[in-house]
Amino acid sequence: MFNFFKKNKTIELISPMTGNLIPIEEVPDKVFSDKMIGDGVAIEPTDGKIVSPVDGTVATIFPTNHAIGLVTKEGLEILIHIGLDTVELNGEGFSRLTKKDAKVKKGDLLMEFDPKLVEAKGKSPITPIIITNMDKVKKLEKMSGEVEKGNQIILTIELN
Repeated sequence: MFNFFKKNKTIELISPMTGNLIPIEEVPDKVFSDKMIGDGVAIEPTDGKIVSPVDGTVATIFPTNHAIGLVTKEGLEILIHIGLDTVELNGEGFSRLTKKDAKVKKGDLLMEFDPKLVEAKGKSPITPIIITNMDKVKKLEKMSGEVEKGNQIILTIELN
């Protein structure tokens, strides 16, 4: 009866990288393109700096520094997976600039990596940005085109 007082919570993710947004369905890795771990977008990066797309907490950083997980105060979980099959590089070319449990703001520098080294090692620098707990998502709006880290919105999420 009083649901009309309840405001739907919306979260906007800004681009964590500079590059070209591509639909998640076009990522050349079935784990991402088939949305096995969640839905989102991917970025074909033009530089190697990764900033936080949200205000939140660093939930996890993989030991190889190829992926970082963030959680917002609303409980939305975001995975930034830097490149494809980059776990096989064992951290070569990746640097973490934050730590687990750190509080971060939109635009804070989290990681750096060398996209040219990733490609030279036969891997793709395409970086999926995935919402891993889609059960919390009522609606997901995806942007497209060229994006600059810390500036453009790439996803607008309406929570349940």
